[in-house]
Amino acid sequence: MKALVYSDFGGNDRFQIVDREMPHNGPDTLVVRVVAAGLNPVDYKVREGYLRGAIDTLLPAVPGWDVAGIVEKTGLDTPEFAVGDAVLAYARADVVQHGSLAEYMPVPVRTAAHKPEGVSFEQAAALPLTGLTALQSLERAGVRSGQTVLIHGAAGGVGSFGVQLAVLRGARVVGTASPANHEYLRSLGAEPIAYGDGVVDAARALAPEGFDVIVDYAGGASLDSVPHLLASAGTVVSIADPRARSEFGGHYVWVRPGAAQLAELAHLVADGALRVEIAATYPLDEAAAAYAALEQGHTRGKLVVTTAV
Repeated sequence: MKALVYSDFGGNDRFQIVDREMPHNGPDTLVVRVVAAGLNPVDYKVREGYLRGAIDTLLPAVPGWDVAGIVEKTGLDTPEFAVGDAVLAYARADVVQHGSLAEYMPVPVRTAAHKPEGVSFEQAAALPLTGLTALQSLERAGVRSGQTVLIHGAAGGVGSFGVQLAVLRGARVVGTASPANHEYLRSLGAEPIAYGDGVVDAARALAPEGFDVIVDYAGGASLDSVPHLLASAGTVVSIADPRARSEFGGHYVWVRPGAAQLAELAHLVADGALRVEIAATYPLDEAAAAYAALEQGHTRGKLVVTTAV
């Protein structure tokens, strides 16, 4: 099978398209024929070696955890699925080795959900990591109806889902983003404000009593304003800054695979309640160029690689 691989840690020039053996599957693993794979910044951070203290990588490795495709083989104990089923998964295993930027991928059954009719493979591949991150961070913070929520990085991949899911829970959402993305945030149901200088005054003008929940999807200096903006007994959650927990007594979240939660998100997409923004699609032969575009940033929506077998 054809796959995108890197054989040592480093930059985008490490990528090669090569022929590899078909993956094997264990008793609780599916072999999935990849139709589409979603790209995430963590993929190239792993390739560059930044996560070597947190995640083991066996080289040569194929990047990618987000996948949508067709079950090619079932395991000895995977009764939830049959050959030919359309699935999506945040297929993160304990070791990085067999990723979704390939024609076939081994997928742990605990990470996989059935793809609903009406959801394209491209949409399904764009959903897992960012959608689960947004859902799990909001659940950890206990976001509920009637609350006022501030989301930093609201127009990004995770933030776009976070805004929509918080609105679906009945929360009032204020989101930080560049002015170019303010109309986009309004279309998702948020009240936009510009990040940077003046963010405290702008946020206070909208929520004089402070925010019940502050959600950080951006990192950097986002949490510096917490003492000025968090309501009494409010909660902070971040996916980018451990100060949310260490300084503010809140939550620092690393996304986990979750089949049931992923199925919930996929059905929201199928029902038209959750919007998936796709910036561009690339064929597998141009996957390195797709990662180069992702690394340059300034992309609204997900980049997706499609595979024809």
